[in-house]
Amino acid sequence: MSGELSLNINIKEPRWDQGTFMGRAKHFFMVTDPRNVLLSSETLEEARVIMEDYRAGVVKPGLTEDELWRAKYVYDSAFHPDTGEKMFVIGRMSAQVPMNMSITGCMLTFYRTTPAVVFWQWVNQSFNAVVNYTNRSGDAPMTVNQLGAAYISATTGAVVTALGLKSLRLPPIVSRFVPFAAVAAANCINIPFMRQRELKYGIPVTDENDNRLGESASAAKQAIVQVVVSRIGMAVPAMAIPPVIMNALEKRAFMKVSRLSMSVSGLEPDLQERIRQTSPHTTTVYFNKGL
Repeated sequence: MSGELSLNINIKEPRWDQGTFMGRAKHFFMVTDPRNVLLSSETLEEARVIMEDYRAGVVKPGLTEDELWRAKYVYDSAFHPDTGEKMFVIGRMSAQVPMNMSITGCMLTFYRTTPAVVFWQWVNQSFNAVVNYTNRSGDAPMTVNQLGAAYISATTGAVVTALGLKSLRLPPIVSRFVPFAAVAAANCINIPFMRQRELKYGIPVTDENDNRLGESASAAKQAIVQVVVSRIGMAVPAMAIPPVIMNALEKRAFMKVSRLSMSVSGLEPDLQERIRQTSPHTTTVYFNKGL
């Protein structure tokens, strides 16, 4: 029928050319769009139906190409690419920005005391465990024992690394990198443990037409190594750069000064009168600017 959407659109690939920076940027902005976390179950289900029907050669009447691509990115944001199951909300890529911003900010802020280090490393590794499990490659399920072992190992690794470095009484600038070092060490433990079943049984491999050919443990090893490296690299802008900036700023005079002064004439009239009566020689008052 004329006007009906073509069935030749390749929805298995990103909408934009991944050979260009702008194409990759647009793709990942859509994948990590935090607004997708707020989508209702009805919206997600509608996107799933559109995608499954289109793959089966059925086009919803009146569906436009823009609506099809929107449905693809909504579907990809909430459903596992291999199993098709709806993913736990904080494990979705669309939850990464708000969740990581909150947790990273707390780790960088509360790193001076042992209880704070332990608590926020535990929170971070708990979140990472959810993300890694939710986005595991392949369709092989993990047992509760495997999941528990991976979670405990990663959390222990992060806490031991953080507390071990903290106990060395490092210079202030180096101490600021303790959270980043702990996160890097934990990623090296967490991801392989969380995806150990893939290392044993492999992950699905396909041909260029997405036809499944079998499972490969070698492919799993390569995938996991790249994920570990990319996860550590992703933490650099948020956890390795701010410590350098803050250390430099705190050496500036405007950051060091906590007591400011003000002329009595700039105060409220009633306070000026009170000061004239109780301390007539005072012309300047001082106050703490706070943090």
